[in-house]
Amino acid sequence: MSEPGASTPTNGNGARRQWLMLGFAVAIIAAALGYGLYWLLYAHFYEETDNAYVSGNVVQITPLVSGMVTAVNVDDTQAVKAGQVLVQIDPTDARVALAQAEADLAQTVRQVRTLYGNNDQYAAAVVARQTELARAREDLRRREQAGSAVSREELDHARDAVKAAEANVAVAWTQLTSNRTLAGQSAIADHPNVAQAAARVRSAYLNLARTTIAAPVDGYIAQRAVQVGQRVGPGSVLMAVVPLNQVWVDANFTEAHLERVRLGQPVELTADLYGPRVVYHGVVAGFSPGTGGAFALLPAQNATGNWIKVVQRLPVRIALNPKDLAEHPLRIGLSMQATIDVHDQKGKQVSAAAAFPAYKTDVYARQAREADALVARIIVQNEEGR
Repeated sequence: MSEPGASTPTNGNGARRQWLMLGFAVAIIAAALGYGLYWLLYAHFYEETDNAYVSGNVVQITPLVSGMVTAVNVDDTQAVKAGQVLVQIDPTDARVALAQAEADLAQTVRQVRTLYGNNDQYAAAVVARQTELARAREDLRRREQAGSAVSREELDHARDAVKAAEANVAVAWTQLTSNRTLAGQSAIADHPNVAQAAARVRSAYLNLARTTIAAPVDGYIAQRAVQVGQRVGPGSVLMAVVPLNQVWVDANFTEAHLERVRLGQPVELTADLYGPRVVYHGVVAGFSPGTGGAFALLPAQNATGNWIKVVQRLPVRIALNPKDLAEHPLRIGLSMQATIDVHDQKGKQVSAAAAFPAYKTDVYARQAREADALVARIIVQNEEGR
């Protein structure tokens, strides 16, 4: 038996253990309260995901005419400017076709010009025949007034002369009307035959111009598949041009995180390429009309008997600040981390009007203008009989 007043080690260890448990419980409660305050005051107003990737336009370069490739002027990773020649197709056949079309247009203009000139000739013939008719009628009138002094045979000849003159007038009028119908009342350039020949010249010129394939936009060459000596046809993909100044980010948020995401909300992003030291700024520009699973090559068959619920993700398009892109360029497919500030709830989840700029190029408009100029020059030269 222990002596009275001696301490019990077991009791001391139990008291220490109780204090440790109490302290641990207090720490857990403090941590929970701290996280609750953090979530309520800060994290509650932000939605973030690391399932985000850089996307952009990939402009495929395809020929509009068939032919053999005689030159490839660029290669992968090379920067190009809009209008820069990328590929040259053999233009020999197209030049021959254009020369033939130009000759046909020149001949057609001269034929139509002759039709317009014949109008005056046929009009003069009508006047001459009308004069002959008037003379024949006057001769017939005088003979009829002479009575018995003129023989019946002579009177019959006078009547026949009037009939012949009337027939000549009718023929002249028919010729004039027919020629006016063929010539029309419009200018030579607007005559149907000339317009048809001009259309053939434009088509031949464009076919020749299209043997030179130019870059439609500024960007970088990717996926070059064309080689010198290769025969290509309309629609075959030769390469791609990627304009890196037009990229955006597709951030794939789960369904539960999209309730408070709205158009126009600010977004901060970081790229794995540069790390957290480089922060991109953007805004929520739009939402995909369907989840990634809905647009998959083999979409899920949720109506089958072995259904398993899978949380879906919806792509959210984020427009980037052009200044940030210029300072730190991105490439298509790079990984990003996106954090959306959802404080502002005034925006919409579905835009009422198009919010994105139109993508367009005027590189090929020059070819159409040059074709029109060529047609106008040929018409003017042959109108004047040069």
